[in-house]
Amino acid sequence: MVRVERNKELEEIIRKYAVINAYQYGEASVAPVMGKVMAELPELKREAKEIAKIVEEIVNEINSLKKKELRALFEKYREEIETRKKEEGETKKLPSLPNAEMGKVVTRAAPNPNGPFHIGNARAYILSHEYARIYNGKFILRFEDTDPKIKRPEPIFYEWIKEDMKWLGLEWDEEYYQSDRLEIYYEIAEELIEKGKAYVCTCIPEKWRELRDRGEACPCRNLEIGEQLDRWKKMFSHYKEGEAVVRIKTDLNDPNPAIRDWAALRIIEGDHPRVGRKYRVWPLYNFSCAIDDHLMGVTHILRGQEHAVNERRQSYVYEYMGWEKPVAIHHGRLMIEGVVLSTSKIRNGINKGEYSGWDDPRLGTIRALRRRGITPQAIKELIISLGPKTSDVSVSWDNLAAINRKIVDPKANRYFFVPEPVLLRIRNGIPGKYYLRLHPDYPQRGSRVLEIPESGNGEVELYVPKDDMKSIPEGKIFRLKDLWNVKLIDKDELLSERVETEEMPKIKIQWLPLRESIKAIVVMGDASLIEGLIERNVLMEKEGEVVQLERFGFCRIDSASKDVVTLFFSHK
Repeated sequence: MVRVERNKELEEIIRKYAVINAYQYGEASVAPVMGKVMAELPELKREAKEIAKIVEEIVNEINSLKKKELRALFEKYREEIETRKKEEGETKKLPSLPNAEMGKVVTRAAPNPNGPFHIGNARAYILSHEYARIYNGKFILRFEDTDPKIKRPEPIFYEWIKEDMKWLGLEWDEEYYQSDRLEIYYEIAEELIEKGKAYVCTCIPEKWRELRDRGEACPCRNLEIGEQLDRWKKMFSHYKEGEAVVRIKTDLNDPNPAIRDWAALRIIEGDHPRVGRKYRVWPLYNFSCAIDDHLMGVTHILRGQEHAVNERRQSYVYEYMGWEKPVAIHHGRLMIEGVVLSTSKIRNGINKGEYSGWDDPRLGTIRALRRRGITPQAIKELIISLGPKTSDVSVSWDNLAAINRKIVDPKANRYFFVPEPVLLRIRNGIPGKYYLRLHPDYPQRGSRVLEIPESGNGEVELYVPKDDMKSIPEGKIFRLKDLWNVKLIDKDELLSERVETEEMPKIKIQWLPLRESIKAIVVMGDASLIEGLIERNVLMEKEGEVVQLERFGFCRIDSASKDVVTLFFSHK
């Protein structure tokens, strides 16, 4: 491993995030500071272990500062960050579209409704929508649902896709369903057969592939047009599934066998969720896509790099029909480390019971990200920052979290959460009502109240996190956040006493009185559960809101009742 060169610039970046983290949470932690540093300096990702050592050293340094010193540094860095955010917001733009005219750009999103879409699909949809709006053009939503067998569409996914599009702010101007357009595809297919540019193949698939791979024509290719048209009519009544397919004639010597005489239409028996058994001849992707892009006036197609071969296939339809080709821009794949995107893998996982559903927190579907508290603004900002680059991009969860954090942090009210609570008895504790800010940076937002009752024996009783108490040695003074300094007297009995000290202890933990608490279940990113107590004040929030559980992280309220609150963990 290459040793990271320690310099003032690197230390200043680390110190900046350590100060902000300490000011917001009362004490800086290595993990969130590390996440911020890596988001700003992704080129140093391979040296993360070395950087972590420097981060830990600076975090300890910041945690030793007095309150006045910390606040002065915070104000310095806050002004710097706000200035930079403003500058980035002004300069972060998409590159111009080639051959684009204002008011004439037409783009489209073309999902297959065999599952909800994920952040990888969203890249094409968001870019297409942004460009249509930049050029004051048109954005089309087209459901490509002409595969009722292998990638079979399901009714629920039509609705989910539209819901997710609207949630992302991707409003469309026109809406189409390819399953309504089969007569159009039939008309074009027949015209291509009449022109001698397509033919009906009845060869055994294995035999046809052997000929294709050798660059040889199959016996069906050169049959007379009359015979081809007769075969075409038989596809609607005579031939059975798998016995006949319409192929587009291409260069049999093309270096890529996948281009040679590609299949355009085939027979599929069975029900379709929208049109039932009305049709038995169905177009394949490249045929229906080329036709619809032309007829719908699409000028610019933004899609994944894997479609580069499809563009070459579709170019034959454009050439034979005398149509002008749209501009095709192929971007790389977008992946998030540790997050599952494959629709087939997700479906198999759901069927096997490995995932709870399409919004399981381990998945990268838009529904899963939404449930975890990731905002549409964060998703759009990430994708626009990447633009339509051709290279594949693998983004860490920390990168997405860093963008989301700056969006939710000013909005998220603060609450105490005590995971795995244990009872701490405190001598000399002062019963009464304690007022804590809903947000440390916005006093005008108001306060929440936690009332500490008297236990009747000169002590007060509070619930605190079990893991925190394990790490505090007997005789150590620590801070109950926004309350008192206490000294642990008896570790086994968890007995402590309130003490007065001049300096703020480094260790700070959250706490809750039982009467102010209800049960909380936090679903983590790996689908594990953490149970504990949360302050009852959280019931003031609406379901779906993102809150910050102090010293724990940002979470989205999934459901809430007077007895229990379920939250999904977003990030630190």
